[in-house]
Parts: sequence; C-alpha cells; structure tokens
Amino acid sequence: MADSRFFENRGPISIADLADVAGATLSDGTDPDLLIEDVAPLDVAGPGQISFLDNRKYVAAFEVSRAAACIVSPALADRAPDGMALLLSETPYRGYARIAHAFYPQTSAQAGIHPAAFVDDSAVLGEGVTVGANAVIGAGARLEAGVVIEPGAVVGRGVTVGTGTVIGVGASVSHCDIGAKCELHPGVRIGTRGFGFDMSAEGHLNVPQLGRVIIGDDVEIGANSTIDRGAGPDTVIGDGCKIDNLVQIGHNVRLGKGCVVIAQAGVAGSATVEDFVILAAQSGVGGHLTVAAGTQLAARSGLMRDSEPGAKLAGNPAIPAKEYFRQMAVLAKVTKDRGR
Repeated sequence: MADSRFFENRGPISIADLADVAGATLSDGTDPDLLIEDVAPLDVAGPGQISFLDNRKYVAAFEVSRAAACIVSPALADRAPDGMALLLSETPYRGYARIAHAFYPQTSAQAGIHPAAFVDDSAVLGEGVTVGANAVIGAGARLEAGVVIEPGAVVGRGVTVGTGTVIGVGASVSHCDIGAKCELHPGVRIGTRGFGFDMSAEGHLNVPQLGRVIIGDDVEIGANSTIDRGAGPDTVIGDGCKIDNLVQIGHNVRLGKGCVVIAQAGVAGSATVEDFVILAAQSGVGGHLTVAAGTQLAARSGLMRDSEPGAKLAGNPAIPAKEYFRQMAVLAKVTKDRGR
C-alpha cells in the first residue's frame, strides 16, 4: 500500500467500475460488486488488492499470488489461481496504469498566489492558477487556466504556459512557449543559452542564441533535464514527448511527436528526431543528423549518421542491433578460444 503521507487512496472501488476504467472485461463468474481497496505488485498483493500480469517472466508469481483480482491477457487467464477475479485485457499494463490513476488521482495544489511569491504586474494569470512560495513570474508572462507553478520556480519574461501545465519546484523556464497539460519536474531548465561559439586561438566568441523553445501539449520533462533555446531557428519538442531525468537537448533540435528520451541521453544541436523515436539511457545523437521515425537507439549507443525509419540500432558508432550482437558473440568466442 502506498504511504498515506504522500498518496491519498480513493478506494474502495467496485471491480465493475475498475473494468470500465481499464477498458477490460470481467471474467465469467466475477461478482461485479466485489470491492477493491488498493493496487499492489503480484508478489505482495493480498485480499482486497488488484495487480497485473504483463510479462510471461512473472507467470509463476501470478500462479501463487494472493491478490483478490488481476488484470491479465486472455491468453494467460487459465494460469490464474482459484478464486482470483480477472479483468481481461490485451493491454494489461495500460489497464493497470488507468486503475492506479483511479485509486491515486493526481492532487492539485490549492489555487492562488502564495504571499511569498513575486508576480510582475504585467503578467497575465488565468483562472485557477497556483503560484507557490518564492516562485517568480516575470513581466509579460502568460499562464493559462489551471497552471501550477511550484515553490521556487521561475517563469521568465514573456513566457507562455498552456492550460493545466505544472512547473516543478525550482525549475526555470525562459525564452519559451509551453503547451497544455505538460509536466516539468523539479530542476528543469528550459530556454537556456545554446552552446554556440566561433572558436579561435584568439578566444571563443559566443554566438547570440536568438531562438526559442517551443514545447507541445502533453509533454513530460524529468528532473534536472535541460533544453537549450535555438540559435535562430527554434528548438521544438513535439506533442506527447516523454523526457526522462538528466537529459540534454541542444539548440535547434526538433523532436517529433511521441518521442521517448531516457536518462542521461543527449541530442546535439540541430539534430532532427522524427516521430516516435526512442533514445535509451546514455545514448547520444550527433549534431545535424536526422533520426528517422520509429528508430530505437540502444543504451549507451552513439549515432553518427542518419538512420532509416524503424531502425533498431546499438553500439558506438551505432549499427543495426542484430549485427552488433552478432559481432559481440563472435568477439566473445574469439577471446574465449584464445584463453584456452
């Protein structure tokens, strides 16, 4: 059970209602009025709790689980222990996510401006905006309805923030327009100066960075990640992108919609990352490259040239993943043989 100091449980909820939430179907014989009190992992769930099975690796745990109910694909339903109520879904993990949201909906801070906040007189605040203690809202900034600015965050001059967006503790945003329903976690830096210099033995001269950062709707940016403003063209983050903690996005980069960028990955300046690309942890994309739609770049890989649509790449420099793993297998065999 989640710690009640930090999370408010809205249960119990009937299993019929949970099925509706998850878009799942109740198994035959399930009592629709069965009350579920909470969510829990398979191995610790007990009476009154619901879990999920989304990976065949955990079938053994599913078979002995004491959970009152479980979200599971129809193909694995016959492995359930006796007495367990089932919610049948082809996407159990997504169903679980929706159910967890039902039990633990995100709570909003009470709307209003904290006495210790500073809001410039020329800033425009929509209905129900929240501004936390020691937060700063600069001149000409515009916050649409329901925006939450958490304590210590700074919204720079002229910035616009879309409806329902949350800007986390200590974050700073400048030179940017941010869409609706975004979540920026603590310490995020948006709109900082791009890393651009004319390099010379006479000294490295800063090149003015005169662009913006344009962030679409439903974007999440993890703690302490940074997105630089463009040098002239804008840096663009498409709708629905999910960016993990400690990610660096350089100036003039364009991310398409639905991209996923995982911890400590970096995208160098002027790269184009098309729709639904996945950049795994600590991977890197060189500057001025195009990462084609649907590309998946494995952890700690480095992309040095444009990719093909849907490519699965690994290694440094990155090559097709199947080829990379064949090379690793050959190398392992050679070194083993030499050891003999």
